[in-house]
Amino acid sequence: MLYKQVQEALDIIRMKTDFQPKHGIILGTGLGGLTNQIKIVKQIAYHEIPHFPLSTVQSHSSKLIFGYLGEQAVVAMAGRFHYYEGYSMKQVTFPVRVLKMLGIERIIISNVSGSLNVAINAGELVLVRDHINLQPDNPLRGINDDRFGPRFPDMLHTYDRSMIEKAKSIAQKADYTIHEGVYVGLQGPNLETPAEYEYLHRIGGDLVGMSTVPEVIVARHMGLPVFVISVVSNKCYPIAEIKETKVEDVIALARQAEPRMSHIVKELLHSV
Repeated sequence: MLYKQVQEALDIIRMKTDFQPKHGIILGTGLGGLTNQIKIVKQIAYHEIPHFPLSTVQSHSSKLIFGYLGEQAVVAMAGRFHYYEGYSMKQVTFPVRVLKMLGIERIIISNVSGSLNVAINAGELVLVRDHINLQPDNPLRGINDDRFGPRFPDMLHTYDRSMIEKAKSIAQKADYTIHEGVYVGLQGPNLETPAEYEYLHRIGGDLVGMSTVPEVIVARHMGLPVFVISVVSNKCYPIAEIKETKVEDVIALARQAEPRMSHIVKELLHSV
């Protein structure tokens, strides 16, 4: 059933454009400004694509954007989906499968997160090197379709080390503060309690957020190299530094950091 749904989505996309993207990009909350740097060839609203959900989150515009970022052919998801919106994990990750079947060779994922690391401050960028999955469901649960990937995908080398190193070099040349870290994925939509932040810090988390991990799991299942970059929107550790956080503040801070993130992504794709 899932494979058939992916094929139906592909058929409609191919009816609307013959553009062939090489790289896929998922844009997180407040990070849609990267689309302004894409020389757009075609835009397709999610509601025009069979089986695509619609994003219900503020600042997510719900469309696929095909075009060139620099000289690189890309397809960007301007708007992603979250489990807390009421979608199943298979719905949340459905677009990743479609992008892979469109022929992308790698996927770049962005997000906004809270810092669980005393050395990582709001407004800074973090390259995700690993994750801890604390979400309540798994997008691979159920009967496995071998046309997508193996029953038990290994997660050892999930985050592409070569892209992380190239991104670090790009950031350092531009004099950007850059970190590496472990991302903890939770269900949301509420933010965490101080006791939960303490727990997440103690188990090895540097960042916490409500997205990304399901998409990464499915990308790994399908053999896609993965690169994840996160903008820190608020400090969650140490506990004494926690302040109340509003979504408007998160979006505003993400937009301030977006030009640095866009520069890294653009230069990274130029180098791979």
